[in-house]
Amino acid sequence: MQIPLDQFEQVIDEKILQRGLAYFKKGLVHELEEVSPNTYEAIVEGTEDYTVRLTVENNVVTEYSCDCPYDLGPVCKHVAAVIFSLQEEELGMTKKTAKSKKSVGSGVKKSKSVATQIDGLMDKASIEELKELIRTEAKRNTLFCNHVLSFLEHYNDNLSKELYQKQLRALIRSATDRYGFIDWNKARALGRAVYELLDSAKKQIDHGSFEKAAMVCFAVMEEMLEALNGADDSNGDIGGCIDEATNLLDEMAARCESKTVRKQIFDFCADEFEKGRFAGWDWHEDLLSLAANLAETDADFDRVLALAEKKQQSDWANERIQLIKYGLLVKKKGQDVADKFLEQNMDNPNFRRKAIEKALEQKNYAKAVRLAEDGVKADMKDKPGLAKEWYDWLLKIAQAQKDTPRIIEYARYLLIDNFRNEQDYYQVLKEHVKPENWEAVVDGIVREIKAKRRWYDKGLVANIYIKEEKWDKLWEMVKGNPDLSFIERYETYLSKHYADEIVDLYVSQILDYLNHNMGRDHYQTACRYIRRMNKLGGKAKADKLIAQLRTLYAKRPALMQELDRV
Repeated sequence: MQIPLDQFEQVIDEKILQRGLAYFKKGLVHELEEVSPNTYEAIVEGTEDYTVRLTVENNVVTEYSCDCPYDLGPVCKHVAAVIFSLQEEELGMTKKTAKSKKSVGSGVKKSKSVATQIDGLMDKASIEELKELIRTEAKRNTLFCNHVLSFLEHYNDNLSKELYQKQLRALIRSATDRYGFIDWNKARALGRAVYELLDSAKKQIDHGSFEKAAMVCFAVMEEMLEALNGADDSNGDIGGCIDEATNLLDEMAARCESKTVRKQIFDFCADEFEKGRFAGWDWHEDLLSLAANLAETDADFDRVLALAEKKQQSDWANERIQLIKYGLLVKKKGQDVADKFLEQNMDNPNFRRKAIEKALEQKNYAKAVRLAEDGVKADMKDKPGLAKEWYDWLLKIAQAQKDTPRIIEYARYLLIDNFRNEQDYYQVLKEHVKPENWEAVVDGIVREIKAKRRWYDKGLVANIYIKEEKWDKLWEMVKGNPDLSFIERYETYLSKHYADEIVDLYVSQILDYLNHNMGRDHYQTACRYIRRMNKLGGKAKADKLIAQLRTLYAKRPALMQELDRV
């Protein structure tokens, strides 16, 4: 969400705005600085000290972040407090204690940014003074210490995985509370620190130091998995580190030619898969896939094939591992052996797709139909969505054979079922049904859809009316379902013929909406629809409605404010 500084009070939720204003007035916004061009950072004092960062371009906040755990809306009270502080002079406001501030209004002079000040001081300081500063801060601050270690990692000749594990454990300890838990806020900081270490691994890869990079990735995967088991990782910071480590190992498998390093990565992946520590996560199957890609000797192939025989916790995991095994069989024992394995495991939908595609390529239509029909029978009860996919394949086979009756049968079935795949089933039908029969076919389809009484049927029928340009029927449907969002969805199609009627419908529904809903967000929604009435040419009725609302809800100041803006 972008926040115009001259209108931020209209954009941010009223409760958040009030809390942010209270923080600002109490003088809880500290150290507000322009840390780089157009980027501002401040500390906001709360239950803890939180860091807020804003990017401001052309008097608009284009990016903002706060390391507090608030996730119930787009903007927290700490961000709101800093915006108040930025706009202090423009708003003519004061706070209890005078702190450094920056106003970003037009024509306001800015002081030197923190980065500029630091650059100037570093130019004057000696190397020994800077070294001493780093040593002192590294002893005091674990995160800073590990940042320095990560930044200078390419100078480290140590290749021990244990060294990186020790570094990671120190980071994890600094993020863990006394109960052994890592909360959302700390998980975020931990993730950032570990990403710095992974960035050093990227540099090692670019410099050809694959062994060092591999050791970093091994350590990150092991230690961050342990951290994940005792953390609130709802933002994905810790899991994201494991993702990145896995991606880097995959990159090394593609780029590294050293047999020693390739063997190290192979052994790590095979060992971890066998231990099952990552079971239940996608990383578990990723490890086996990596091992399969790195397998070079007969012993390697045999080990991966043996591991692939292990039953997994979910059907999805088993299906993915069967795909890995299939690829390995193609590579090691040839296509014929792999195809035999595929035929024996047709309950895997990935294999059924491959088999149907191959039969279609060979124009073996009878086999392709048999495979698709068997899929329908196997999956209709427990996996109806998958069964519809096999119907889609039956349609493709009929199209390949130019079998018009079958094309109509399958396209009609898939349209009524609202299955969404590669084709427009309505258009397929229209291209194959004779023009003289088309209206009767459409009427039959609509009747059948309505008879099913599913939640999404209104939209499906409405789309058919739009394609057929049956505006009278579409209007009857909208009148029968006068929800504001439903009216808006079809307003564009109906406005040419029913503008006055739509305005009247908006009036009744806005009154009903405000009778059941309170709060600025709801008032803004209602006013948005009043503006739509104006665009439809219903200004007189909109003005009358506004007057009526002012009388009905005179004690709702937020609504009065929103009505003023219409």
